[in-house]
Amino acid sequence: MSADAAGTGRTDGIEAVGATDGTEDPAAAWKQWHEHRVATVSAPYGPLALTGTHWLADYPEGRIPAVPGHWRAGGGGVTLTAVPGDGIALDGESLTGSAVLAADGAPPSHSRLRAGEVRLVVIRREGEWAVRVFDPAAPGRAAFTGIEATPYDPAYAVPGRFTPYGEDRTVQVENADGRVRGLGLGGELSFAFAGARHTLRVVVDEEDGSLWAVIGDATAGRSSYRFRFLKPGTPAADGSVTVDLNRVQLPPCAFVDHFVCPFPPPGNTLPFGIEAGERRLKGALASGI
Repeated sequence: MSADAAGTGRTDGIEAVGATDGTEDPAAAWKQWHEHRVATVSAPYGPLALTGTHWLADYPEGRIPAVPGHWRAGGGGVTLTAVPGDGIALDGESLTGSAVLAADGAPPSHSRLRAGEVRLVVIRREGEWAVRVFDPAAPGRAAFTGIEATPYDPAYAVPGRFTPYGEDRTVQVENADGRVRGLGLGGELSFAFAGARHTLRVVVDEEDGSLWAVIGDATAGRSSYRFRFLKPGTPAADGSVTVDLNRVQLPPCAFVDHFVCPFPPPGNTLPFGIEAGERRLKGALASGI
């Protein structure tokens, strides 16, 4: 994945509760999922704690305002040089001198780099390096009052079918920061809803084969955020998978502006309104932005 995807349990630190296996009451499972989402996004190192994403190319001299240390991007990773006064710890030990760092695959709470209570996370997007700063004292955490979500409606859980592409395809899409980046797509997810058949272009997770789609709908920017994520899980061997629109969720950039979220690729704006799932932050303006 070339952009921020909530629910990976990796860079963004947002872990998703898996879909019900059919033996649990769907409404109860949805309630558990929603409560877990609220808890994780508001956690000390959840997305609300992100105070900045600093692209190293913007700081050729290696100094990032308000971020300790000296940072240099190279072909093999990021070289961080620190002095005792920087107060940086790497893997629990005070860092004095230089260390070469790869992209951090752990959630922010388990970041290799710390500066007091702050976590520093190295990321890479399409060959560009950045450092993210997660601070439990971030204003966004203090201001958070919850996620506006619609209670479970069985009409929004429908059977679907995944059809993989013969090979991965990359489409260029605009991101929330105004830049255009590649989004790798692995296939298409089709399902029927409201008397019509619909198809979404989806990302396939390289680790577990789970699906992820960036989608828009008729409520976007009105009663819901301008786009949302759908994570239906891993399809069965025959491609069958439940498309549960009750679990559409806000992208990380709905919580803070420092995440790099892709907009829906062409064809992924549904013609109907998804009056389900996560809608927007509580207290958000009607525009959903």
